[in-house]
Amino acid sequence: MSTASKPYPVVQGLIESFAAWLKHHRELSEMRRLDRTDFDRIASDLRIAPDDLEELVRHGHRAADELPKMLEQLGISVERLGQAQPLLLRDMERVCSLCNHKGQCDRDLAEGTAAENYHGYCANASTLESLDRADVAPH
Repeated sequence: MSTASKPYPVVQGLIESFAAWLKHHRELSEMRRLDRTDFDRIASDLRIAPDDLEELVRHGHRAADELPKMLEQLGISVERLGQAQPLLLRDMERVCSLCNHKGQCDRDLAEGTAAENYHGYCANASTLESLDRADVAPH
């Protein structure tokens, strides 16, 4: 294999990160060009508060990446939850996206201790506790 055709995962990762950053900044720019009436209408169509929509766009499309991992560690199927209660899952994604405890959550998820510790910091904790596990457990 020639040097020119060898993969460079670090460089590829940096390129992908930059592309994601650039896309996110373009999205923010597009959002800023909307007048307030249009923005409020979009928020209303999405059934979300305009301030929450603005914050969600600022956080980016990967802001709720922890939720599927948390659900998995709790023995909850994202797919089954989405089928059984799609609006609840969407709201949980919104709450996760706006969370201020990402560092603690990421550490617990990486260490496999999230199921024991999430009660202390997760804004979705009460919702997670209220789920009927039989309805949303993996097959």
